[in-house]
Amino acid sequence: MVASQAACETIWMRKILVGLFNQRMDPTVIYCNNQSCIKLSENPIFHDRSKHIDIRYHHLRDHVARRIMLLQYISIEEQNADILTKVLLKCKFELHRDRIGVVDNPFLVEREC
Repeated sequence: MVASQAACETIWMRKILVGLFNQRMDPTVIYCNNQSCIKLSENPIFHDRSKHIDIRYHHLRDHVARRIMLLQYISIEEQNADILTKVLLKCKFELHRDRIGVVDNPFLVEREC
């Protein structure tokens, strides 16, 4: 379901970028740590185990088949989105912060209380 939501946001952003710059875009890569989701998006065969998934989430298969987007596996340790969604230890927080390019504000003056 989360990958499907990311696909919806991706399609929206792609439409804006194509509308602004009128260029053909390469497939957008969505990083996912759920290997079952990736396999399900690549395999168009309907299985009994996927019967519980609502039809509105199957549009992701269509986007993957048309190479509009690709789902790529990323391990939990490398998932930079964790900084926005989870409580992390300081060392993990700093690692993800550095990976996404957030830097200290050089204009921030520390004040003593």
